[in-house]
Amino acid sequence: MNSAVAVSTAMHGLALGEAFSFDSLVEVIEKRRGRSIRIVELEELGHEASLCALLVELEAEDLIFHAPTESQLHRQQFVLHEIAHLILGHIDGEELRVPDFLLPDIPPATRRRLLRRQNLNDPHEVAAESLADHLAAAIRLSVTHDSRFVEIFG
Repeated sequence: MNSAVAVSTAMHGLALGEAFSFDSLVEVIEKRRGRSIRIVELEELGHEASLCALLVELEAEDLIFHAPTESQLHRQQFVLHEIAHLILGHIDGEELRVPDFLLPDIPPATRRRLLRRQNLNDPHEVAAESLADHLAAAIRLSVTHDSRFVEIFG
């Protein structure tokens, strides 16, 4: 399946419509995976590891770490990219490799899987970024719809 088809199928499979909130998206993914998603800013990602974000599957939850940024849109894109990997099933079967300095408080035995960007031309990374763009557009559309609703109906 090519990237465009995978993204289109994933968007349709969410059954959220054309516009939805970030919270609605996270709720659907949590329900689908039967586990919570925790989003944590981790300063070391940007400084020591030169990563934007990192997805770690633990026994009971999915952790999304993102590098600090002052831009809310940039932070959202980091997180949506990792959520896109969850939606597309890219974390399944990934080998666990993470430097201990990044996650010293999480014992290696508790980390089930990890996904991080290593090659921007990798088909999984391209598909995740494309899906993240579509998710961001739907979230922006939701904000526009909500604003218009409030303007019209108060």
